[in-house]
Amino acid sequence: MQALDWVVVGGYFLVMIGIGLWAKARVKNSADYFTAGGKMPWWLSGISHHMSGYSAAVFVGYAAIAYTEGFVLYVWWALGISIAMVVGAFIFAPRWPRLRQRLGIISPLEYLKIRYNLPTQQLLAWSGTLLKVFDVGAKWTAMGILLNVFAGVPLVWGVLLTGGVTLIYSTIGGLWADALTDTGQFLIQFVAGIVLFVVVLGSLDGVSTLWTLWDKLPEGHGDAFNGQYTVLFVVVYLLINTLSYNGGTWNLAQRFIASPTGSTARRAALLSAGLYLIWPLVMFFPMWAAPLLVPDLADPSQSYARLTHDLLPTGLIGLVLAGLFSHTMAMTGSDANAISSVVTRDILPAVWRRPSGLSSRTELTVGRIAVFSFIALSMVIALTAGSFGGVLGLLIAWFGGLVGPIAIPMLLGLLPLFRRCGPGAAIISWAAGLAVFVITKFVVAGQIAALAPDQATAISVGGPVVVALLIFVLIGLIRPWRNDESDRLVASLGTDSAPVAEGR
Repeated sequence: MQALDWVVVGGYFLVMIGIGLWAKARVKNSADYFTAGGKMPWWLSGISHHMSGYSAAVFVGYAAIAYTEGFVLYVWWALGISIAMVVGAFIFAPRWPRLRQRLGIISPLEYLKIRYNLPTQQLLAWSGTLLKVFDVGAKWTAMGILLNVFAGVPLVWGVLLTGGVTLIYSTIGGLWADALTDTGQFLIQFVAGIVLFVVVLGSLDGVSTLWTLWDKLPEGHGDAFNGQYTVLFVVVYLLINTLSYNGGTWNLAQRFIASPTGSTARRAALLSAGLYLIWPLVMFFPMWAAPLLVPDLADPSQSYARLTHDLLPTGLIGLVLAGLFSHTMAMTGSDANAISSVVTRDILPAVWRRPSGLSSRTELTVGRIAVFSFIALSMVIALTAGSFGGVLGLLIAWFGGLVGPIAIPMLLGLLPLFRRCGPGAAIISWAAGLAVFVITKFVVAGQIAALAPDQATAISVGGPVVVALLIFVLIGLIRPWRNDESDRLVASLGTDSAPVAEGR
């Protein structure tokens, strides 16, 4: 990192803070802060959904997979998400803005009080909030690792720098700031990705590298399935991605809630699916070529940073680093906003009960405090990531294993097919999924590790979500639950209608 690179990165940070300050003027109440007043255009929602779906951890943890296993990374991650989003565009995405139309929700969990009951809502709210603290902590750690490789900045200062800037613009600007910065960040990472893609082609055999590369890489790197990433692993993660990217990950649900209608949410989901289908082929190509350009790396997670350092001139290194910052800050900022909405509208009213509830102005203040607190706590987790298995341990094992039991009652509760699955099904399935995670992670971890790698990963990551799904469905069949208010709500989500309430 030379002076010009730091100028580029510094300018990027200033632009992000400036967008946050500009967006602050558009925030008049809590509905504006958390759902953009339900006025977010489909293209902005789609780009923001895409940018909020991955962070710099892709360029650390996933870069290591690309370096050691090859093309399978695209199959199990990007292609899997594309398929999940196409499915969700017609099943899940349109129902989120309809919840806002019917109930005036600003939190993805707010409807669960009617759909199930208050204890179910609180259980999912508290457990999901705790999980996201760890998930976002992994993102800060990944960014700190990259900044350390690029510029020799100690991990602690890398975490404080990226977290601090995100804390500023997310706290003051809300969802408008998140979505608008997402768009600017998308353009930056697009330019940065194209630059590195072209430079890598030029460093090898030019355009012909697109088809000659695979014969030069280690065996299996050009295969759709390789190593532990087999068909079994891909199928398990397709289920997890379907739950996560269609709203089980709360910040992604917010992008749909902020859409004016169900049809605009569907277009946003399809746009995000298209971006996941096409863009990762460009973004991952340098990672796939890395074994030829930076061979015999002791730490494959540094491959992308090493490529940038070795191949790009001064100034462009700063541009690529800004592009990596953009992914992390897009995802973590939106996570913070989503968690804040849950704390403000779901957790706090249940803990601090007031007859008149919170005013919209008070909600806005509480929301900003919650955003600040969440980002600060996740930064603390980032500085102790080694205690949880590092970046990949946090991303694949912890988040992948626990997101399903939380997301299943939340997403399937939107669908008429599962309307007979009530509070008992939601709570027991959540508890069963959590129990399976604890057993596989801590009780029988040794026996699982002795299995084939794909089986071990599928059991430890997929076990909790599969068990939770089966139990949720079985309880609904064995002990069907009936509630007229819940049934009316679920039935009403099939079509758009005129808004009944838009916040408070």
